[in-house]
Amino acid sequence: MNPKWTELKELIKDFPTQSGVYLMKSNADKILYVGKAKSLRNRVRSYFQDSLEHPKTVVLVKQIFHIEYIVTKTEVEAFLLEASLIKKHRPKYNIRLKDDKSYPYIKLTWKEQYPRLYLARKVKKDGSLYFGPYTSGGAVHGTIRFLNRTFKIRDCTDAVFKSRKRPCLSYQIGRCTAPCVDYINQDDYKSEVEGALLFLKGQNKKVLKSLKEKMMKVAEEEKFEVAARLRDSIEAIRAVLEKQAVVNDTMDKDQDVIGYFGDERGTVIQTLHIRQGRVLGTRPHYMQMLNTLDSLEEPRDWMISFLNQYYDENIIPDEVILPMDIGWDLTKLLEAVLKERSGNEIRVRVGMNHKTHGLVDMAHENAKVHFEKWVSKAEEKKMGLREIQEKLLLPKIPLRIECYDISNFQGVANVASQVVFEDGVPAPDHYRRYKIKTVLGQNDFASMQEVLSRRFQHSEYDDPDLIVIDGGKGQLSQAVKILEDIKRTDIPVVGLAKARTESDFQGSQVKSSEERFFLPGRSNPVLFKNNSEAHHILVGIRDEAHRFAINYHRKVRDSISLESELDLVVGLGEKRKRDLIARFGSVEDIRLADPEEIAQIKGFNRVLAERILLQLNESQDNLVPT
Repeated sequence: MNPKWTELKELIKDFPTQSGVYLMKSNADKILYVGKAKSLRNRVRSYFQDSLEHPKTVVLVKQIFHIEYIVTKTEVEAFLLEASLIKKHRPKYNIRLKDDKSYPYIKLTWKEQYPRLYLARKVKKDGSLYFGPYTSGGAVHGTIRFLNRTFKIRDCTDAVFKSRKRPCLSYQIGRCTAPCVDYINQDDYKSEVEGALLFLKGQNKKVLKSLKEKMMKVAEEEKFEVAARLRDSIEAIRAVLEKQAVVNDTMDKDQDVIGYFGDERGTVIQTLHIRQGRVLGTRPHYMQMLNTLDSLEEPRDWMISFLNQYYDENIIPDEVILPMDIGWDLTKLLEAVLKERSGNEIRVRVGMNHKTHGLVDMAHENAKVHFEKWVSKAEEKKMGLREIQEKLLLPKIPLRIECYDISNFQGVANVASQVVFEDGVPAPDHYRRYKIKTVLGQNDFASMQEVLSRRFQHSEYDDPDLIVIDGGKGQLSQAVKILEDIKRTDIPVVGLAKARTESDFQGSQVKSSEERFFLPGRSNPVLFKNNSEAHHILVGIRDEAHRFAINYHRKVRDSISLESELDLVVGLGEKRKRDLIARFGSVEDIRLADPEEIAQIKGFNRVLAERILLQLNESQDNLVPT
């Protein structure tokens, strides 16, 4: 028994009986689990009974050394707070959404004078209209292209739009009405955009009727080219609608249907998105629940945990159809939570009647197919990790692998990346970026020493089972020395040397080597077959660390370049400079900005805005081509 149990039991006696959120922490003060409760005292006390129902609960609870709580006014507030805390702290023993990418949405900037369509990954309360979720970014881009061409919506950025003096090519080929140069007034432009809005809302009959009426009118006026374009738009819309599966042509509500399939290895929860009676898309959510406290509860409890997190970030439909009965109390509570988030009345129900039962079955079958694929891939990853363990002589399977990469240009803008793979796949939530603080000039050894020292000061991060260093024997020996200096020789490390290619004088490839993996104290490298899963994992994390470092380096370098140019602007202090960089991000975007747009930033004015643009344009004119 955990020696802290007696102390914790005494602590729990003083917990309030009000609703709230509790946080279970380790001896390193790391949050292990976040839970919500109608009565904090009763709920937390249930984890410390002498005879617990699940043996796994005993194993997990043994790691708890301290428990904190936050009281909320209502149980609804407890739900909302739990989701935000899980998102912020990513506790080890909570069920968490495993998607590495957020849903793509179509964003319509309706409140702008001349709205346009974007792909958005986050739904914000910014006055724009959002539609989705869609299954892929490609589907969103395709839909946006279709709508732009059909309804003549501008596709240029705001900066380009404001800087145009004459129409672009899109106007010349009949795909835009050139609002940038006032070839169309605001009301007429918005009436065109309304067609796209009705389409996105699923009111396709109204769209087709409106386009037909316009086509007949312009045909009567003998504007046959315009009529032909409208005819093509009508045919394009019909072709798109024919590809969309219709499950209920009388439904005027948005629905999400939930299905799931799994076993002791994990669970796939499938979300089926139906908008105005048409299936917009479906998406699996993979959850490993072997070591989570949520998974030890009843299925309805982890289903509620999933829904609470999922609808914290995604659009909430008019109706959510569940595959199980969660009880009247929880149903009403979930409806109240969703109403609080959306501002609308939301219905939550079980798919029991003929129509909804068929939808739940569809979601279930999709979940089953994705679960089988997921398990197959997971088994391949496990085999690859076992091979890594055997060949690199590791004490245990490397479930968590970290790789570091240093990036600079002639000693300028020194940065580093930390990339993490868990269970053989990228874990972007654990990626970290470092701006080198103590090293001037190009010194990769000193830079890596700073990065590893800073990284292992964070006891809240899980220790890696393996560190991958980009480089051969020299870089590996440096990494070993650094780990000795920071007293972390317990962590295995391997050096990965890139494949070498030799060419003849004509540039033709004549000889190439394999990727080589070096171990401390061993002269000959370890080799993996190029098509093996182990090779894919190790080379994949090296390449990902390099990509992540390069992207950060470019961002820092561009920021330094921008700041150096802005340093020459009289009257522009550090705070204003940071605000300007935060607003526009790049020199080019500032150059293309309108003075009024800059002047609207807090602390700026028209005179300063014109001074900034004058300086940036002068510095561009003075550039000498090389």
